[in-house]
Amino acid sequence: MKLILTEPFKGLWTGQDPFVAVEALQGQVYRELEGRRTLRTEVAGRGYFVKIHRGIGWGEIVKNLLSAKLPVLGAAQEWQAIQRLTEAGVATMTAVAYGERGSNPAAQHSFIVTEELAPTIDLEQLTLDWARQSPSPRLKRALIAEVAKMTGAMHRAGVNHRDCYICHFLLHTDTPVTADNLRLSLIDLHRAQVRSAVPLRWRNKDLAALYFSALNIGLTRADKLRFLRGYFSALQGAQPLRAILRDEARLLAWLERKAERLLQRYARKYAPGAGQ
Repeated sequence: MKLILTEPFKGLWTGQDPFVAVEALQGQVYRELEGRRTLRTEVAGRGYFVKIHRGIGWGEIVKNLLSAKLPVLGAAQEWQAIQRLTEAGVATMTAVAYGERGSNPAAQHSFIVTEELAPTIDLEQLTLDWARQSPSPRLKRALIAEVAKMTGAMHRAGVNHRDCYICHFLLHTDTPVTADNLRLSLIDLHRAQVRSAVPLRWRNKDLAALYFSALNIGLTRADKLRFLRGYFSALQGAQPLRAILRDEARLLAWLERKAERLLQRYARKYAPGAGQ
């Protein structure tokens, strides 16, 4: 069994079984699946997000593997990713409680509790009208530079997200947001993988997902080049844009094809009238 508790949960759960106590937490439920529950709760006036994993069974594990998907077995992936990103200086969530018990991966019971990041707005919501109403050029450039820097630093630290969409970058709004004063935090790391180095395949999947999620927000060619320069500078150190375009030509061509396929799949599954 693994158990790490800090306040307020260390004091709140004194003398209790934390695995029973976490199941008793009440609040707004964001996701309720057979093997996972996500909710927001409040303790002493402060907000927290709770993710509880109860095991997905061998059948689900085998189904995931047969379809070339890596199953999420518990809260350990998110806990490890938070620790690694924090060490690397990438702003993310703060975990205040983590527990794991059971050696059977199909039936393991685990949980993680993180502090709520508020007030914030995710970049998907922030950019909804960008294609019709362009934001301040300086603010857009600053946001692109920060997303590029964070994504490059994440990969440099050996973490790939596996859900690397702009909706998982939160912009803090506790102070007025300007090009010279903005803070982003990266969230939703339950599928993240942590290694000594990110394999190119998984690095590229993150980049494709990020590109796909930003396809319709009105980015220009200059915006895309600005991201590439910032990303590869954070990943490998400063280098001329011309060298990046030369060395990464195959990646850039693949990203265009992959994003287009993702867009087509999204249209088939989620567009109005899809599946009818």
